[in-house]
Amino acid sequence: MNKNCRCFTILIKDYYLVCNNHFDPVMTTPDSLKSAYHAAKGQYAVLGVDTDSALQRLGEVPISLHCWQSDDVGGFEDPGAPVTGGIQATGNYPGKARNIGEVRADLEKVFSLVPGKHRLSLHAIYGDFNGKKADRNRVGPEHFQSWVDWAKALRIGLDFNSTLFSHPKADSGYTLSDNDPAIRTFWIEHVNRCREISDFIGKELKNRCIHNIWIPDGSKDLTVNRYKHRGYLKESLDAVFAKAYDPSFMSDAVESKLFGIGLEAFTVGSHEFYLGYAIQNNIMPCLDIGHFHPTEQVSDKISALFQFVPELLLHVTRPIRWDSDHVVILNDDVRSLFEEIVWADKLENVNIGLDFFDASINRIGAYVIGIRAVQKAILLALLDPIEQLREYEENGLYFERLALMEEAKSKPSGAVWDYHCLMNDVPVAENYIPEIQKYEREVLSGR
Repeated sequence: MNKNCRCFTILIKDYYLVCNNHFDPVMTTPDSLKSAYHAAKGQYAVLGVDTDSALQRLGEVPISLHCWQSDDVGGFEDPGAPVTGGIQATGNYPGKARNIGEVRADLEKVFSLVPGKHRLSLHAIYGDFNGKKADRNRVGPEHFQSWVDWAKALRIGLDFNSTLFSHPKADSGYTLSDNDPAIRTFWIEHVNRCREISDFIGKELKNRCIHNIWIPDGSKDLTVNRYKHRGYLKESLDAVFAKAYDPSFMSDAVESKLFGIGLEAFTVGSHEFYLGYAIQNNIMPCLDIGHFHPTEQVSDKISALFQFVPELLLHVTRPIRWDSDHVVILNDDVRSLFEEIVWADKLENVNIGLDFFDASINRIGAYVIGIRAVQKAILLALLDPIEQLREYEENGLYFERLALMEEAKSKPSGAVWDYHCLMNDVPVAENYIPEIQKYEREVLSGR
């Protein structure tokens, strides 16, 4: 090493050289990646796990990216307006998207760095308004035609969300459950129009669009009229869902929450409220894993809910101490969530979306970390020796069950994941880091 140079190198897993805190990729050859995969395949085969089948199933699972990570939940209805209603993106990392073109460019970059074919979830405030503001009760399919055209070009599906926050008619803290019938009527019309937009999207793309409803309704302190507000919400939802749509093009979901900023004492749309409403009205429940008490295991809700509903929408995020929507990582909560889904044989019955917004780091990197973490969690669950575990359990062999669970954790799942990336022609392992650094230098730094 040149003693006059402060540069040093460290070999990491034969993949990279780290020099001056920058990643310089040293590509492992495709042959070595394939060799590592076939060795891993043999180890898993001993446990009765078919890695080829696991990868095939993983490749069939789309993840719906959330457009609001790209610009810190700003949208294009009223550019520059503050985000209100319990929504808060923290951080000021440079390079956020400033218009629809930049959002789409960023998303295309993200899609190029993750294996598989995925989707995009839009909020109503992300319409293509062409400088002409349309109030929430006037938004229509015409404002999303360019999104449909873009999705067609990319051959991806779109999902949709009503936007019931960051608006003067939400300033009371209530929308669909407000005391004022005129306020409720305004928001009912907004949701009606969002359902119409979702149906339009589904038909245009010939790919079902899932429309999700989350409201910021509630109170900061003790509330006497909880029953009344929940009664108003039920009436509003009844009015919204009075019109039926073809479920092959559009399906509805309702998203609960434990509490939020400004509604710490009372949340109208609680888990119990929406669960009862969803089951009674054949509406899809949405489980956001950050919307529950920190000690609750959202994974345990999966097998319970599937006794009563045919399908779930998931918003995968990472809460730290509260619903803070940090970037998803491969932690115990995410692993246990997808283990339960796979163990229950319900992978085809869940619709997976991401829901986090971190403005403190590179936003493209946040997307890629989150998507890959979810995909790895699904893969790990698919690589579990489920049949052998079930046999142990059904025969009361609980020591054997726990021992096999533990041993499965150290199997070479990383080699299987790297092979999956190789076969999908996307960066293997940490190789996406320099790709994003290059995009930041060439694109984001100019914003």
